[in-house]
Amino acid sequence: MTAARLLIVGPQGSGKGTQGIRIAEALGIPAVSTGDVFRANVAEGTELGQQVQAIIAGGDLVPDELTSAIVRDRLEQADAAGGFLLDGYPRNLAQVGDLDAFLQGRGEELTGVIELVVPRDESIARLSKRAAEQGRADDNEESIAKRLSIYENETAPILDVFRERGIVDQIDGVGSLDEITERITAALAARGITA
Repeated sequence: MTAARLLIVGPQGSGKGTQGIRIAEALGIPAVSTGDVFRANVAEGTELGQQVQAIIAGGDLVPDELTSAIVRDRLEQADAAGGFLLDGYPRNLAQVGDLDAFLQGRGEELTGVIELVVPRDESIARLSKRAAEQGRADDNEESIAKRLSIYENETAPILDVFRERGIVDQIDGVGSLDEITERITAALAARGITA
């Protein structure tokens, strides 16, 4: 059986948070979402949270050094020793380098990348719905457009790096939650990654 050291990638509104949690729970590994870590710090009013709040309120992304340090710290915790699923990191080529260096230092590498493919108009519709349901201040039209552009320009290129390694599975991200989870599970099973 292949160790599950996974990354889930997709534009905002693709369902990667929901699918990431489902897949991680099925595999018995932690889902490590940088967004959740940041939001928890904001909610707790920590120093990091205050820095992060000012950054995301402007629709910007947290700097690479800060994000990489937080992820390294999380992956060093005992529950991540047997595998993990990353959501929201790495999001650019510099962070891919940071993650590679960290994992190589442990004699490890990513074993799979799940790319959720969702049309842009579908992402926008889902984010608008989430904003209404959850009252997320960062889900306004301007910041949604900005984050989708950042994804398209900075994050999508990391997929080329992982495609060269042969570890990317493109998954159709449109359909019911269960249909999408089944597509992901089947793709991982084909790589020898099973519960």
